[in-house]
Amino acid sequence: MTPVVEGRAITRDYHVPGSLFARSREVRALKGIDFRVDKGKTLAIVGESGSGKSTLARIVALIDAPTGGELLIEGSVVDIRRGRPTTEMRAKVQMVFQNPYGSLNPRQKVGDVLMEPLVINTGLSAAERRERAEAMLRKVGLQPEHFGRYPHMFSGGQRQRIAIARALMLNPSLLVLDEPVSALDLSVQAQVLNLLRDLQDEFDLTYVFVSHDLSVVRYIADEVMVISKGEAVEQGTREAVFANPTHPYTRQLFAATPVTSVAAIRARVAQRNALRAAQGAR
Repeated sequence: MTPVVEGRAITRDYHVPGSLFARSREVRALKGIDFRVDKGKTLAIVGESGSGKSTLARIVALIDAPTGGELLIEGSVVDIRRGRPTTEMRAKVQMVFQNPYGSLNPRQKVGDVLMEPLVINTGLSAAERRERAEAMLRKVGLQPEHFGRYPHMFSGGQRQRIAIARALMLNPSLLVLDEPVSALDLSVQAQVLNLLRDLQDEFDLTYVFVSHDLSVVRYIADEVMVISKGEAVEQGTREAVFANPTHPYTRQLFAATPVTSVAAIRARVAQRNALRAAQGAR
C-alpha cells in the first residue's frame, strides 16, 4: 500500500544571526526524521515544547521546506524549495492550527471563510459554493444559519469546528492538526475529538496529529512518534508505545504527564455539572 504521506530523512536547519558576543550559527531543528502514514490512519507526534514537532507539522503541511530529505505525498516527491506545489497538491494537504481565535479572519463572515478556498481553487458558481459551505457546516455540527455570522459570535469550540470545516472544503486526503484541542475546555475537547474521528471515518481521511497531551494521543492515534531535540526517539503503534515505552525519554515524558482518557474527562465534566446544578437548586 502506498502511504498518503511519507518522510525520508527529513532535516530542518535554522540560521541564528550573530551578536556582539557570539558568532552566527546553524541550528538543526530536525535530525533525519523518517515516518509514513497509511490512508485512513492517524500518526500522533509527541514531544515537549521545542522538540521540533510543530516544525515537522509545518513541513508536512507544505508551509515550510525541509533543508534535507524527501517528503512524499501519495507517492509523489514534493519539494517546495524548487517551486510552489501545484493547486492539486495543495488541495490534498490542509492544516488546522492550534488557536481557533487567531486562525479565522475576524472581518470575514463564516460563509466567506468556507467559500474562499473554492473561489481560489475551483470554477464553481456562487450558488454551488454556498451549497457546499452550508453542507460542510452541517457536517461539523453547526447550522446553515451560521453562514452569515462573524467568528467573534462563536465559542472557541465552534470556531475550531469552523476551522476544520474550512480545511475540508477542498476534499483533502491529508489533514495536519497542530494541537487542535489544546486551547479548548475539557468538555469541548472531547466533542471535537469525537468529531474528528467521525469525519475521518466518513471521508477516509489521514491525520498527522501534533499534541503534548498524552490522553488525547491515546484516544486519537493509530501510530505514535516521540520526538526529542529534533530526533524521533521512538515510533510504534499506540498500544505498543503506551504499554511498553522503550526509550528513556519516552518513559520520562509519560511519567511526567498525567494520563487520563476521554471517558475520564467526560466523567469529571459530568461531576462538575452535577455539582453546579445542586448548588443552583439550593
